Amino acid sequence: MTTSGDSPRFVRVLASKDVLALAFGAMIGWGWIVMTGNWIVSAGSLGAVTAFLLGGVAIVLVGLTYAELAAAMPQAGGEHVYSYRGLGHMASFICTWAIVLGYMTVVSFEAVALPTVVENIVPGYSVGYLWTVAGWEVEATWALVGVVGSLLMMWVNYIGIRTAALLQKLVTLLIVAVGLLFLTGALFSGESGNLTPFFTGESSVAGGIMSVLVMVPFMFVGFDVIPQAAEEIDMPHRDIGRLLVFSVLLAVFWYAAIIFFTAYVLSPQGIDLDALAVPDAMAAAFSSAWAGKLMVLAGIAGIITSWNAFYIGGSRAIYALAKADMLPRAFAKLHPRYNTPTNAILLIGIVTSLAPLLGRSAMVWLVNAGGLGIVLAYLFVAASFLVLRYREPHMDRPFVVPAGKLVGIVAFVLSIALIMLYMPTSPSALAPVEWAIFGAWMLGGAAMYGWARVRYGLHAPDSSVQT
Repeated sequence: MTTSGDSPRFVRVLASKDVLALAFGAMIGWGWIVMTGNWIVSAGSLGAVTAFLLGGVAIVLVGLTYAELAAAMPQAGGEHVYSYRGLGHMASFICTWAIVLGYMTVVSFEAVALPTVVENIVPGYSVGYLWTVAGWEVEATWALVGVVGSLLMMWVNYIGIRTAALLQKLVTLLIVAVGLLFLTGALFSGESGNLTPFFTGESSVAGGIMSVLVMVPFMFVGFDVIPQAAEEIDMPHRDIGRLLVFSVLLAVFWYAAIIFFTAYVLSPQGIDLDALAVPDAMAAAFSSAWAGKLMVLAGIAGIITSWNAFYIGGSRAIYALAKADMLPRAFAKLHPRYNTPTNAILLIGIVTSLAPLLGRSAMVWLVNAGGLGIVLAYLFVAASFLVLRYREPHMDRPFVVPAGKLVGIVAFVLSIALIMLYMPTSPSALAPVEWAIFGAWMLGGAAMYGWARVRYGLHAPDSSVQT
């Protein structure tokens, strides 16, 4: 960030281990604890793995475009910086506003996941009926746990990146340790017969795979947190790109392994969709209830890593938009002591603290709408990558993607393919309420963008997108 005098500025304190924990922890989160059983039942054991491998290839290729751009333009804002330079003012806003929707929905999801997982540790704690949303009865104590968790996470991010990074490393290590323990136990206790049927689907095998594939972008969102926090990373620019790609590959392996070994331990008949399949598989692998509880604790750690990372990513994306005069300038304020975009953090905290009041069923709407925002941003980044490869071939690129133009074209096409999964013609199309959420978000952003254009003009006086 360009500053003068004693103005607050981002501080470069994130080392390679911090960055890896930030991205990997963001991508694995809590979803694998909740959704693995559904994925296996929907697509079959190998069908679910196939969906994540196919989706993983697309995400790796998109990640490569991010890696080159992040190393070349290591500034806060990530997608905003690349799309501004490659595609211009309005495209930059659409791209960044779309990814902010994705970040917001992830943070909201975690605010609902926390009280859900607490039920597995303290059964029956949920009391005090409030109302029903989408068939889900919202209880006061249940919602309170989510709201308090959200406010605590907001406070962690408010007081500085160092605290957030330390928390991220500790809880990511816990997840990895428990995950490796599970894979070891499953390897010796599972049975190959449990893997059948390998492929299945409500209407067809392809439909089953697609029903899982549509969730993949949401599950892998998180590697792009690295570019968002680029101004706070203290490592060679080339290594930023390498670490980003490695984190994506690591997440692909994690999801595929968790799905496969859960199916290896539990037969389809043994998967209870009203329970948590991975903790059930862990308990079965070690023939002990304590093992299942340990996996639930790893799930809580996953909630924290994802929650934490997307506070970082979302607040920096909002900061970048405000810094470029695409949102009110108040969101570009950095705290004089903590060097964090405090108003952006407060905005995320206040908005997402309302999520538990909607209950768990409504989160599906937010997740699916946010997934479309994520893949839309991927499309803009891939397009920016290609434009800059052709228009600025001599740009300083510390990390260069081999066969870059081909990779960019494939990433662009795959991003379109991912977007098509959400369209009305797809078996996994968004529901009308999900389209309404996405549309309302984009229209609200358009209104603020229009206001900022009138108020501040087309270009920011101190643009953060110059290299």
